[in-house]
Amino acid sequence: MKVFRTLGAAALALLLCSGIAIAQKPFTPGTWTATKNAPPFPAGHAQLLSDGSVLVFNGSCNATGNTYRLVPDLTGSYIHGKWVNSGALPAGYNPLYFASEVLPNGQLVVMGGEYNACQPVWTTLGALYMPWKNMWGPLAGPPGWTTIGDAQSIVLPNGKMMLANCCSKQEAILTLTGTVASWAATGSGKADSNDEEGWTMLPGGKILTVNAYSSGGCCPMRYQIYNPTTGAWTTPSGTTVVNLVDPGSSDLGPIALLPNGTVFAAGGTTNNAIYTVSTGKWAKAPSFGSGLDVADGPAAVLPDGNLLLDASPGVYLKGSKFFEWDGGKLHSVPGPPNAATDSSYYGDMVVLPTGQILFTDFSSIVEIYAPVGSPCAGCAPTITSVAKTLTHGSTNNAIKGTQFNGLTQGAYYGDDNQNNSNFPLVRITDSAGHVFYCRTHNWTSGLGTGKTIVSTLFDVPSSIALGAATLRVVTNGIPSAAVAVTID
Repeated sequence: MKVFRTLGAAALALLLCSGIAIAQKPFTPGTWTATKNAPPFPAGHAQLLSDGSVLVFNGSCNATGNTYRLVPDLTGSYIHGKWVNSGALPAGYNPLYFASEVLPNGQLVVMGGEYNACQPVWTTLGALYMPWKNMWGPLAGPPGWTTIGDAQSIVLPNGKMMLANCCSKQEAILTLTGTVASWAATGSGKADSNDEEGWTMLPGGKILTVNAYSSGGCCPMRYQIYNPTTGAWTTPSGTTVVNLVDPGSSDLGPIALLPNGTVFAAGGTTNNAIYTVSTGKWAKAPSFGSGLDVADGPAAVLPDGNLLLDASPGVYLKGSKFFEWDGGKLHSVPGPPNAATDSSYYGDMVVLPTGQILFTDFSSIVEIYAPVGSPCAGCAPTITSVAKTLTHGSTNNAIKGTQFNGLTQGAYYGDDNQNNSNFPLVRITDSAGHVFYCRTHNWTSGLGTGKTIVSTLFDVPSSIALGAATLRVVTNGIPSAAVAVTID
C-alpha cells in the first residue's frame, strides 16, 4: 500500500541515450491558451469520447459526482467550445484517481477510486456512461475484490478492458453484456503488487509495466511484459538500468510509447529511461535537472512524435515545469498559469482531435497547449472505403482504412488516470464550413496496426448541412487525407 498522499484543499477545490541516431530539428515551444468558457466546477480527470467531446469530472470534494463535456464549436475549436451537462455518476460515487477506458462500443467505464468524495477508501465501486443516452449507471467490479482504488487499466487488442486491483496482484478482464459486467481473472506471473504501476501497450499488443515495489528484494529496476494471448506476465532478464521508483512512495512517472518505437519512462526519482521495443533493451535518458521528477504526473504524445511532460521539484512538491522530449533532448517549454502552484500529480492531459493537448489541474481554468510541429511521417490514418453519399441522422455507417488506432495510446499517466485516445474519430466539414464529429463505435482495437485494414461504424449528426462535404478519420490528433462525400 502506498504512502497516503496529502491532497491540498486548494488543489481539490479548484534517442541519443537509447543508442538510436535521431536527426535533430530546430525546436520551437508550443503555446498555452485557456478555454474561453470556464468549466462549471474545478476540472479533474478528463476523457476524450468517440463523438469528439471531452468528458471532465468534478475535482471538488462533494458527494455528487457530476460531470460536464467540453464540446467544440462549429469551427472545431475547443478553446471556444461550450460545456454541456453530462449527468452525475451513481449516487454515492464521486471518485478521484481511478481506472477508466472508452470501450469499442463507445461506452465509458469508470472503476474504483483512491478517494470517494475525497475520503481515502480505495473503493470497488464502478460506473458506465452511455454517451448517446447521456446517462450513467452502476457497474459491478470483479467479485471478491476488496479494493480497486487508483488502479491501472487498458483496452486489449481484442477490445476488452483489463483492470488491476491497486493493492494486490489481482487483475481481471471485463466482458460487458449490455450493462452487465462479468470478469475473468488474468495476469499470472505478476511479480509484485499492481500498486503505483502503469500499463503501456507495445506494437503487437503486449503490455509493458515497470515493477514499482522493490521491498524484500522483489524487483529492483525490473520490468515485466504481459501477453494477452496467454494471459501471463513474463520477466525479462534485463533491468531498467536506472532506478525509476521513488523509494518512499513507490511512485514513478508516465511510461509513454512514441511513434519511433521507443518508450520514454519518466522517473519518480530524478532518473529517466528509454526502452527500445525492437531490441528489448533499456538505456539511461537525460534527467530534467534541478531535482525535478514525475512521481505521478501526465505526459502526452504530440502529433510530431514529441512527448509533452509535466515534472515537479521532488515528490508531491509544487512548482511544475514542462518539457518536450524530441527523441534526443529534453526541451524546457512554458507552463500553464498555475504551474508555479501545481505539483505534477495535479495535472491531467488529453490529446484532442485538433492535435492540441487539453490540460486540467483541479482548478477552474482549463488550458490547451498548441504544439508547433507537423504530424510525424507515416503516423496518419488512411481511408480505403466509405460511402460517397451519407444521410444526415443516419447510424451505423461503415468506414475502413489503416492505422485507425494510431501508433501510441495518446496520453499517459500510469495508475490514477488513463486518457487513452487510440481509437478513430470521424470528422466531417459540411457545405457550410461547419465541423462535426460523428459518434464512432464498434471499432477494431489495438495500436500500430500498420497496413492491416481495420474498420469502425459512425453516426452522422442530424444537424449537419446537406450537400458537398469532406470527411477525415482522426486518431491521436492526426487526421487522414480528406475524402469527398455528399450529405443528403
